Amino acid sequence: MRAVTAPGGTGAGGTGEGGTGESGAGESGAGEGGGKNRPMTHENLLGGPAPTYLPDDAEASQALAAAADPAGVAADFPAYSAAWATLAERAMRGGDPVAAYAYARTGYHRGLDQLRRSGWKGYGPIPWEHQPNRGFLRALHMLAVAAAAIGEDDEAGRCQEFLRDSSAAAAEALEATPGGTVR
Repeated sequence: MRAVTAPGGTGAGGTGEGGTGESGAGESGAGEGGGKNRPMTHENLLGGPAPTYLPDDAEASQALAAAADPAGVAADFPAYSAAWATLAERAMRGGDPVAAYAYARTGYHRGLDQLRRSGWKGYGPIPWEHQPNRGFLRALHMLAVAAAAIGEDDEAGRCQEFLRDSSAAAAEALEATPGGTVR
């Protein structure tokens, strides 16, 4: 394993990245860098996958922000998970968990398609902090809520676990909000 050395710093044991402690005249001990300090790299030390960031769909996002009825946005932008999540939230608030389940499941599957196209391998972080990820994460949360409401307890548990594994921040924000409405 290579030590990562910050500019002007040394690795473990006071040596440069080469780890030998031998530096020629005028070298900083940076090993393979030909005597030049290289910038510190940020490696994933836990070995997990990199976070997945969905692409922004500004047109769909603006349409949803301006829409009185999210159904029109879902019809115009069927791949936009946030529209489906909004429909699921509205159906749940209206006392229709079956419709909420159907809307949430649609948004969830549309989001899975986008995640896969963005390099997601079926697991790994999907950061809540990245606004375009929120539609998928809201749909996933609403799928858990609606599944629980119709007695699909196993599915509700799986969805809750998937949400927590994907983004602890999303789980915290959404589980603390009745109906999951957090944008």
